[in-house]
Amino acid sequence: MSDRDLAAWIRLTSIPGIGGETQRRLLKEFGPPERIFAAGLGALRACVGDAAAQNLAACDAAAEIETALAWVREPGNRIVTLADADYPQALLAGVDPPVLLYVKGRAELLNRPSLAIVGARSATKQGEANARAFAAALSQAGLTIVSGLALGIDAAAHRGALEGEASTVAVIGTGADRIYPSGNADLARAIAERGAIVSEFALGTPPLSANFPRRNRIIAGMSRGCLVVEAAERSGSLITARLAADSGNEVFAIPGSIHSPLSKGCHKLIKQGAKLVDGAADILEELKWEAIVSASMIERSEQAGPAPGRGPRGGGPNPAEGGEDEVLAALGHDSCDLDTLCQRTGMPADALLARLLPLELEGRIAQLPGGRYQKLA
Repeated sequence: MSDRDLAAWIRLTSIPGIGGETQRRLLKEFGPPERIFAAGLGALRACVGDAAAQNLAACDAAAEIETALAWVREPGNRIVTLADADYPQALLAGVDPPVLLYVKGRAELLNRPSLAIVGARSATKQGEANARAFAAALSQAGLTIVSGLALGIDAAAHRGALEGEASTVAVIGTGADRIYPSGNADLARAIAERGAIVSEFALGTPPLSANFPRRNRIIAGMSRGCLVVEAAERSGSLITARLAADSGNEVFAIPGSIHSPLSKGCHKLIKQGAKLVDGAADILEELKWEAIVSASMIERSEQAGPAPGRGPRGGGPNPAEGGEDEVLAALGHDSCDLDTLCQRTGMPADALLARLLPLELEGRIAQLPGGRYQKLA
């Protein structure tokens, strides 16, 4: 798309009082934006009314256009419009599809099979570990993880997804040139390099509270389903889950303690028909994704053949392929303190801590209050 064509799209979305519904009506009536601005005032009035027509004729949005075109020239930045092949096709069938999206990173991920993972900002350590572990497993299975770059569950899901092959998409409620919250700046940079950051809002848009529920419809609309990890009874994550259900997509929820306020939202969803899950395999099975992934992996392995120096299964046992190492086996399914683990494994405390840390970073265990450790599914 030429700068002139793109400028017309940016102008259309920058005019005060012209929202998404009106923008799409104009596109349907006149075609590409340059034809809208070439139309006479009478034709515009007949389509959208006098006030909107006057705004269209009067506003050239020169400053917004100049800023956006300069941003697009930076490496890795794109503006994807409704007319682009990279526009997420799933959004077209949803509620209020944005006319354009600012994309920083891998635009091709917008049309990859994906799953939304959302939850509480003030999540527990266990909840964050669950989100990271689920996201890593699902990303490795080929599902791109979509979330909102918020603190807590969102951030944990993005981090887990970056560990897998399918990566992650962060849909944000600010301009694509701003990062909110600032505590996720390093994570945002990693996503921009290996995944994608997406926003429908103009560059420079600050973190306005009204924008975050709007971005939830994009998170839900892009995804084949939505997993809620932890959520209070009035959590904004339930909005994303409802939007997913309204679109005919699957909703999944991880149960928790009946005494935890952050479990009440998940339990509410389960009562309303969401599928209770306690492992990534439950989601893959419900989406009938496991068979598809298995077939593609078989095809890939048949084309590539075994790696040099390895047998058909790649050599020795790999704990990530089903076996548990000694520490995980000793930990069992209940929480356990360090002294007890030392007794069970026969390992000194310093050596055991050196083994526990990578397991925690991989999302396979969680450290609980009181110095106890819990194995995660």
